[in-house]
Formats: sequence, structure tokens, C-alpha cells
Amino acid sequence: MRIKLSKHQAVAPVIATLLMVAIAVVGGTIIFVFSQGFFSSTQVSAELNIESFKFLGYDARNVSQLTTQVGALMATPNSGGDGDGNYEQHERITVHVQNNSVKKVMIKEVMFGGNVYTYAGTNTLDAFGPASNIPGGQYDILVKTDGVTDLMMNDGLPGIEAGQSVDIILAFDSNFKNGRYTQFRLETDSGAVFLSQVLIGSSNTGI
Repeated sequence: MRIKLSKHQAVAPVIATLLMVAIAVVGGTIIFVFSQGFFSSTQVSAELNIESFKFLGYDARNVSQLTTQVGALMATPNSGGDGDGNYEQHERITVHVQNNSVKKVMIKEVMFGGNVYTYAGTNTLDAFGPASNIPGGQYDILVKTDGVTDLMMNDGLPGIEAGQSVDIILAFDSNFKNGRYTQFRLETDSGAVFLSQVLIGSSNTGI
């Protein structure tokens, strides 16, 4: 008695792989089409929450009268220090920033040289008088207007409006060396951190 053997061939490995890839692509496309509306709304929502700051420059020279971001002299004499060539505690510099976010951003913390500076919230840092009268380790924020106006406080934090350019005035908490790069750090109340470098003794405001 002769037994007839049947021969079955399996799909070649290459063809099987191609079929699996094709199925995955088709499945992924279907899922993407059905979820497209969800993805779009999520991206728009995330974009509205993005915080962005641009550093426009600074004036860290040892001069008696600092400059604003546009290169104009500040309204008050002695806004920088005594101009004796030393970068001493209580003397000041200014850092120019712009809020490029789509919303108002609240400033939680400002650091310079690794130390936290407290918000003055008054006319302390742009007041008339010798530099020795200015408390060290503080900062103030001045708005770009026809005059120099202090920002209003909101729940204890200074806020910068969307698109607004401001000068952040720092009063040194200690002595600094001329020609040394020092880190400026700004943190918002949402936890976003922005960093820049300031070269003590120089200015890049275009003056």
C-alpha cells in the first residue's frame, strides 16, 4: 500500500515580515485618523502654557549711572555705584529681559553668582543717594516706559506681562571680580528656569 505524502510550504520569512509591517502601518494609520482631533487640542493647550524669556543684554560696568536695554541712561544718578573701578557689595548692574510667552509670567526666584536675591518691590534700588545706602542681595524690576516705573506686586511675586521688556536691577550681595563671567538665573512660579551669563565690567546694550 502506497501512502501519498502531502507537502505544505510555509510563508517565506521575508514575506511574513513584510506582512507584519504592512499590518502595523495600516493599524497605526487608522488609530492616528481617529485620534487626530485629540492630538490637535492637546498640542494647542500645551502651546498656551509654554513660557519663554529672551535675554536682551546687560550693563555690568562700574559706572555711576547704568543704561537700559535700549542704551538710554537710567533716570536716576548713582543707579550703578560709585564708579571707583571696584565691583563692591551694594553696587548694581542691570539685566534686560523680554517675556516672549503668550501670558503674564510670575517671577519666583532670581539668582546671581549662585546666590538667591530677594525682590525689593519698592523704589529702593533706583533711589537717589550713595551706593552704600542700597541693600545688597536685592533686585528690582523696572518697566520700559517713558519714565522708570516699578512693577506692581501680585501675591508677593513680581509679574512680567506677555511681550513686555524689563530691566532687572541687582544690588550685589558681595564683592565681584572684574572680567569674570557670572551666571544669572531666573525661575518662574511654574518651575521654568532661564539662564544667561553676565561679564562683570562689561556691557552689551549697544552703547
